[in-house]
Amino acid sequence: MEVTGKIKLINEEQTFGASGFRKRELVVTTNEQYPQMILIEFVQDKCDLLNSYQVGQDVKVSINLRGREWINPEGVAKYFNAIQGWRIEAAQPEGSAQVPPMAPLDNLETVSKTDDTEPDDLPF
Repeated sequence: MEVTGKIKLINEEQTFGASGFRKRELVVTTNEQYPQMILIEFVQDKCDLLNSYQVGQDVKVSINLRGREWINPEGVAKYFNAIQGWRIEAAQPEGSAQVPPMAPLDNLETVSKTDDTEPDDLPF
């Protein structure tokens, strides 16, 4: 899955626990009629992917959806979702897609007059 939009926020890297779990959060504002501000987390070695990006840049982020269950002290199950990024790249501005060149028109064959006496058997 992918999210495209403009970078609104890049948080500093956070480290948790004795094992040194690393996490860094990115907020992307989508380019839709009703823009959404999507929080995407990058974990462990993926945190470094954000080093070369800045607020205001248009990006395309490849994501995975993650979900987990937690049983609270009362024994009730709670569910949490996360959006994890695993790749980020600068987005191409709209309309800048490469269009393949057209074949030259000087190689086309010219047609002589059409014969109106020929039957028209085309179905349209």
